Amino acid sequence: MPWNSSNGGWKSSGGGGPWGSGPQQGGPNPPDLEDILRKGQDRLKNVIPGGGGSLGSKGLAILIGVLLLIWAFSGVYRVLPDEQGVVLRFGKFVNTTTPGLHIHLPYPIETAVTPKVTRVNRIAVGIQQSDDVRGGGNTGRDIPEESLMLTGDENIVDVDFSVFWVIKDAADFLFNIQFPEGTVKAVAESAMREVVGRSDIQPILTQARQVTEQAVLELMQQTLDDYGAGIEITQVQLQKVDPPSQVIDSFRDVQAARADQERLRNEAQAYANRIVPEARGEAERIRQAADAYREQTIAEAQGQADRFLSVFAEYEKAPDVTRQRMYLETMERVFGDSDKVVIDNNVGGQGGVVPYLPLNELTRGANRGVNQ
Repeated sequence: MPWNSSNGGWKSSGGGGPWGSGPQQGGPNPPDLEDILRKGQDRLKNVIPGGGGSLGSKGLAILIGVLLLIWAFSGVYRVLPDEQGVVLRFGKFVNTTTPGLHIHLPYPIETAVTPKVTRVNRIAVGIQQSDDVRGGGNTGRDIPEESLMLTGDENIVDVDFSVFWVIKDAADFLFNIQFPEGTVKAVAESAMREVVGRSDIQPILTQARQVTEQAVLELMQQTLDDYGAGIEITQVQLQKVDPPSQVIDSFRDVQAARADQERLRNEAQAYANRIVPEARGEAERIRQAADAYREQTIAEAQGQADRFLSVFAEYEKAPDVTRQRMYLETMERVFGDSDKVVIDNNVGGQGGVVPYLPLNELTRGANRGVNQ
């Protein structure tokens, strides 16, 4: 009656616990213990030379000692590095042991079960894995009742994924759940349906695959911990996330139209982001130029007014001198850049000779002298 770790119970042909089905009413009577011992003694006499007549009490003691030693050695067991030992006393959990050699009370008082706790187990949801020898690889058959799910925006999506898990606590794994693989698969499908039901179809198909995997893993781990299953989910891997095959062509057309719409929207937004700052910059430049022109005009007008007031103040102090100075300064500005000839009219009647003073040539000569 070995322990069956796949379904978490004792494997027995009868049922009713690890010790068999017990006596049944209306069935045959149980065998007589004395009769069994007598038959065993007769067989032992046939095996021992001389018919066992010379066995005596000493030989019987040795035989009993050997049997006890063999029985005691039935309590020695080994736990491999990838296993964890679980000791049972009359079928009840006692403790767990680490890898190595250990001893427990002989059978049937105590037994040890050693499930592999480091082996990574894989369960596929939405697809049935099968080995294709001719194809040289693994092929699968789609299971629509597992893979078809309803999204939050009322679309149907076909999701195939795999779940990888290991045994975290061997005692909880053996005693708290009866069918570990079926439990993990049911929890995985339920968690995926919940996460997909909270999401829209577009993120699930594109950029939110990793977020979906992480959300399903956390929800599965929380559920299995509530069950006390002793299982740790190591990874959730989405293999296929597509619309149903019946509408996939139409869905792709819709996705292409949405992609074009998004592209045109982005181009328009880029154009607006370029034009609007340029217009705002040009408006700010014109505003600043107007402010500068206003400040310049005001400053020039203020300077002219201050100059006029200063000249007027000096004019009041000495009108003749100020008028003469203003006249000379005005003439200097008027005749400063023009050719000049000076003729003295007072001496015009002396022998018909007109006095002539070539100021321009004198000025050019003076400039040549300075340059040399």
